[in-house]
Amino acid sequence: MNASSNFFTLIKNNRSNRLIYLLLAILILMRIVFTFCMGMMPQDAYYFFYSEHLSLSYFDHPPVIAYLLRFFTSIFGQTSFAIKLADLTITGLTIISFYHLCKCFLKGQSLTNAVVLLLSTFMVTILSLITTPDVPLLLFWTLSILTLYKAIFQEKKWYWLWSGFMMGLAFDSKYTAILLPLGASFFLLISKPYRKYLLSKWYWLAAIIFLLTISPVIIWNIQHDFASIQFQTTNRAESVRHFTINIKYFLGVIGHQAAILIPVLFFGLVAFLYKAFRRTKWHGQQIATPQLFLLCFFLPTFLFFFGISFFIWVKLNWLMPAYITGIIWVSRFFTKKWIRIQVIVSFIIHCALAIELIFYIFPVKSDDTWFGWKKLATQVEKIQTEHPDAFVFSADGYKTSAVLNFYLTKKVYYQNVIGQKALELDYVENNLPALAGKNAIFLDSDPQGTDVQKAKSYPKSLDQYFTNVEQLQPILIKNNGKTVRKFFVYYCTAYQPK
Repeated sequence: MNASSNFFTLIKNNRSNRLIYLLLAILILMRIVFTFCMGMMPQDAYYFFYSEHLSLSYFDHPPVIAYLLRFFTSIFGQTSFAIKLADLTITGLTIISFYHLCKCFLKGQSLTNAVVLLLSTFMVTILSLITTPDVPLLLFWTLSILTLYKAIFQEKKWYWLWSGFMMGLAFDSKYTAILLPLGASFFLLISKPYRKYLLSKWYWLAAIIFLLTISPVIIWNIQHDFASIQFQTTNRAESVRHFTINIKYFLGVIGHQAAILIPVLFFGLVAFLYKAFRRTKWHGQQIATPQLFLLCFFLPTFLFFFGISFFIWVKLNWLMPAYITGIIWVSRFFTKKWIRIQVIVSFIIHCALAIELIFYIFPVKSDDTWFGWKKLATQVEKIQTEHPDAFVFSADGYKTSAVLNFYLTKKVYYQNVIGQKALELDYVENNLPALAGKNAIFLDSDPQGTDVQKAKSYPKSLDQYFTNVEQLQPILIKNNGKTVRKFFVYYCTAYQPK
């Protein structure tokens, strides 16, 4: 109650704070409105496919996102709104959990700063609008740290069991969560007053509950020759074995991390980290134990992904969990001036996003876009009517096929039709031999194309599976009369699966 009272007192008594909270309220309202007006993303459709084929786990990710989408679409219908409502709701729960975690470390203005900083990030907007395993990961990551805090610092023994369960659910959301038990164990190891817990029965009971909670993922991997774990570890490690340094990758990570946090917060976080460690020798108790606890869940993830970014392209969302405790740690150092600048910059960026969502001024030159998928589905339906004997497939990863499967009543196939790996789709029964002898419509996305011309040549891999390939007129997706997306279309006869 005191924190809430202080929060509203700040709004009432300080004009500059009132501006901050007004802009913040508009940001929150924007995210809610975006849920209604933003179109389907390929990621939304792909994880919806997960929810249509419930399993103990999946090839590229654990299963929590599938069960969440199944729950929301069962209640609100199989619509884009239901999927985005799931993202918005879970992210809202993450913010509430973050607030309760903040109260363990902060009071007064610092507590307010932390919540404002998190709400102002573009990261929250991404989590609210695009379906990925990071959506439940951040919820259970936050709850894991909250329950660990209560178990360790408040000595509430039963919270050890809750922490094991929450860390398990985080791992069942995304493999990155393995850093949670590692971070907790590392903190206990280097923090002398709490090292005793490493030998306590409660610590080991938490470990057992963690293992029981992640057992569905382990069982699936055992049943499938550890395909998922190999994909996320060994296969990714292959890309760094030559250790060829690429500075562009590193600079790219700085760029997109500054974008998702908003540059004020990101560069402030880096600057305060530098100052803190320049003043600290790191071998005593010079860092307060609660702050050390926060850093054990921030620094390993942050430094690890920035370290490997010299060798591989680190995706935008991989560092997100680290910022839960990173923001709490750094919020004590932010002045009102920099908080205000952070919120204003965030507001401007979100206004630009709103204009882009409504008017699509700058077409996205990739398939990672929300625009045009429903129009594509309408055009494909017409082609299906003209060629009722043909099945439809695409070979751009999962994106085109996943979205069309969401919108169309007839099944759309993936690139495994022509012998290419197709992630989770290789583990779902497609019954490709049953398609032998049938004709097909092959869709080939051309993200850069805007003209009406046919392709000069077709993918030669089609010749290995079809007796003849004929190019049809391309599908053009327009916005205000201007072509913004293009798909080449091929009619392929007599499919022969290998």
